[in-house]
Amino acid sequence: MNNQTIQYYDENADAFIAGTENADMQECRVRFLQYLKPGQKILDAGCGSGRDVIAFREAGYEAEAFDASAEICRIASEKTGIDVKQLRFEKLDGTGEYDGIWACASLLHVKPADLPDVLRRLYRLLKPGGILYASFKYGAGEREKEGRYFNDLTEEPLRKLLSETGFSIKELFVTQDVRAGRSQEKWLNAIAGRPAHEIRK
Repeated sequence: MNNQTIQYYDENADAFIAGTENADMQECRVRFLQYLKPGQKILDAGCGSGRDVIAFREAGYEAEAFDASAEICRIASEKTGIDVKQLRFEKLDGTGEYDGIWACASLLHVKPADLPDVLRRLYRLLKPGGILYASFKYGAGEREKEGRYFNDLTEEPLRKLLSETGFSIKELFVTQDVRAGRSQEKWLNAIAGRPAHEIRK
């Protein structure tokens, strides 16, 4: 994520959270959680308001979170009651820590050249058999909107990215934006796993 995009979220944190914290993401959460069991550990990667952290915890899961924006982290920490860490995707480090990673509308700010490395970092953070959810604006190419950078994707490029970084794809599906007045916008959603039994190359 570039500095300009982070600055946008720092400067517009209140408005962004007000516009997203009540978005109904239940359909995608249910599809993600069918691969997990209550009590397992989920990382919300780019958590925004903390909306989904709260939902995961209420459903009986352990949840941690980070975001690249300091101001978003401050507000999300207050709303969720957990310590939301300030962190960028490219700084992620660790192995086999999480049963699930939820990257809702966050990886779309990562440039194409950096996305394979970020996906490999997320892959390593998952336990064998762990599950990743990720969503991107449906489209093709890079763009900037209101000071934010976006990398839009369609099915085949995302399928290729996930496969090349080791993931086993379980679902690719398109949904409408659930925010008020945004139903004409589409999202590409992916659920993919780190294989439980990896073949050593």
